[in-house]
Amino acid sequence: MAKIETSSYWIDSTPAPKFSALKEDIAVDVLVIGAGITGITAAYLLKRAGHSVALVDKNRCLSGDTSYTTAHLTCVTDTRLSDLVKDFGEDHAQAVWDAQLAAIDLVDRIVSREQIKCQFDWVPGYLFNPPAATGRPDRERPAVDLQKEASLGAQLGFDAEYVDAVPLVGRPGVRYDNQAKFHPRKYLIALLRLLSSGKGCQIFEHTNVEEIEGTPITATTSDGARIHCEHVLVATHVPLQGKAGLVPATLLQSKLAPYSSYVVSGWVPRGSVPEALYWDTGNPYDYMRVDRRHDHDFVIFGGEDHKTGQVEDTQECFTRLERRIKQLLPAIAITHHWSGQVVETNDGLPYIGETAERQYAATGFSGNGMTFGTLSAMMFADYVAGQPNPWAELFDIGRTKIKGGLWNYLKENKDYPYYLIRDRFAGTGRRSLRSVARGRGEIIDIDGQAAAVYRSLDGEIHVRSAVCTHMGCYVHFNDAEHTWDCPCHGSRFKVNGDVLAGPAEQELAPIETKENARS
Repeated sequence: MAKIETSSYWIDSTPAPKFSALKEDIAVDVLVIGAGITGITAAYLLKRAGHSVALVDKNRCLSGDTSYTTAHLTCVTDTRLSDLVKDFGEDHAQAVWDAQLAAIDLVDRIVSREQIKCQFDWVPGYLFNPPAATGRPDRERPAVDLQKEASLGAQLGFDAEYVDAVPLVGRPGVRYDNQAKFHPRKYLIALLRLLSSGKGCQIFEHTNVEEIEGTPITATTSDGARIHCEHVLVATHVPLQGKAGLVPATLLQSKLAPYSSYVVSGWVPRGSVPEALYWDTGNPYDYMRVDRRHDHDFVIFGGEDHKTGQVEDTQECFTRLERRIKQLLPAIAITHHWSGQVVETNDGLPYIGETAERQYAATGFSGNGMTFGTLSAMMFADYVAGQPNPWAELFDIGRTKIKGGLWNYLKENKDYPYYLIRDRFAGTGRRSLRSVARGRGEIIDIDGQAAAVYRSLDGEIHVRSAVCTHMGCYVHFNDAEHTWDCPCHGSRFKVNGDVLAGPAEQELAPIETKENARS
């Protein structure tokens, strides 16, 4: 029997670059504490925005839970969409999923912009009820009404569809299109190399920040070095107290619950499993992703979550996972075991926001660490720039339970921020000019640009920018009149980009494409 590695597959497959410890005082615009997906992405966005950044980690970069993920990039939350609607209202539930689609789209754009080879792929995700006999210690939980989940998802604008048989498991479920997966360390190591090249960002490992005080801020390390800065982003798994003070920090801690989660992974014959993300509705739930390789498929299978420290025989968690994945895939050759930690919150949503003057933190990502971590970096960058963010109130650290009446995500005449962000970041789904049917218009991605693509009945393709020239919203295709209409302020354009009606005064900009203009 081959040896089973007890470390993360991601770590084994990709070593990270090394950086020195901070030994002297420095001054920067922003200090980012924690070099996982949140901190590294935030540093990247801030550097691109022209800020000087110090990124520090008390251990090695990427030594924390980011390297122990299963790297699902999905808008599907641990809390069912129907439960989010029940607890927060439709607008807020939609906003939670929109925010994660924004994060996935940002990863996609960065991968494209920087030409990062990290096995990023768009794949579907499947949600299904597990069979009655699972061989696991499920907590009591009724079966989820999957038809209701699919209908609700579609109603709120997501690519959700009820299916009679989920691939591999053969059970009814929900298919969610436009989910994704990637190799998190390859992606983030590429960002670390970009950050460390040229000016704008300094990276320090084995640098433990012990004290944060003052405005402007001085952060002092355990070795006595000081970092003078205007803003501090606390991107650690569980936030540091920093400037927040003992009472607020303790209050936040009381809203968090750490859970341990277990993973087994291994090889199966190529084509054994459709390439996708899979989750069941058990409590705790099992989750799986499949990567297509040259001559094999690689399966990562996780579950057995429990409150950290409350199970003595943790090896049995791996044993049960192995037993279940071998029942599903008898030919699997297990290569790795590892565990990670997820942090749950009291209301199912993460906490992202200001904990003290010019100090920001993010935590409570549950099983969506890759997306909520990326989203936190986006929100951090907005905070530093003084820009409004559409999800700030929803994820605010000091929030009480939000209900629909407190914040109308789709409020009439204030659509501009909603449509701009939802359409730009939610992803277009279609990736090729050839996917556009005759007599139809679609928004697709062309080399990182959103394109309004129309194919006439005789097959001629018209490609223009999807960005309205009035205030930057994305146009929508009017199927009845074959025009591009702006949902924000009512501008209308012909399929060739010419203005039909204002307030826009300039035509939709042309976009060059290498694909055939006719087919």
